[in-house]
Amino acid sequence: MRKIIAGMTMSLDGFINDSNGSAELLSPDFSEMLDSPAFKEQVQNTGAVIMGRHVYEMADPFLWINDDYEFQVPIFVLTHTPPAKYPKGNDRLTLTFVTDGIESLISQAKKAAADKDVLIIGGASTIQQCLNSGLCDELQIDIMPVLVGKGLRLFENIDTDKIKLERISVEEITPVRTSVLFKVIT
Repeated sequence: MRKIIAGMTMSLDGFINDSNGSAELLSPDFSEMLDSPAFKEQVQNTGAVIMGRHVYEMADPFLWINDDYEFQVPIFVLTHTPPAKYPKGNDRLTLTFVTDGIESLISQAKKAAADKDVLIIGGASTIQQCLNSGLCDELQIDIMPVLVGKGLRLFENIDTDKIKLERISVEEITPVRTSVLFKVIT
């Protein structure tokens, strides 16, 4: 296992979605980002993906969980109640719904990732729990040059007395997306 990396795209004013719960404003460059060398390297280095139930359900999982999904690795979904029906995945992409907390979630994902990174792609609550529990090694924030004004902020409910960040790198991923990578010091 290498690192546990939490990543999220946010507006310049700190929102990860708008007041309607949409993150559409934050991804006008989505296809361009998928083609970027930085994203391709991240896909190559990732051995497991973690997400919360809301992220899992943002789009119909029966449409995106397939052979075309970027991360063909085990996916772990933090939830209180697993769905009755879910896609079966394939021989590389599997789904595991974890109901017994953040520590169990991280432990299972680390085991599945072996010597590769575990990538936490959201949502806000899942990343907040990982940061507050000291279970996150790095934090990758992609900043989009838009102002949302209202919505959900990633850095609510964070124990700022326990968590310090040290900037590792700043990179332009697309002409409108800037990625800042931090080491998480707890």
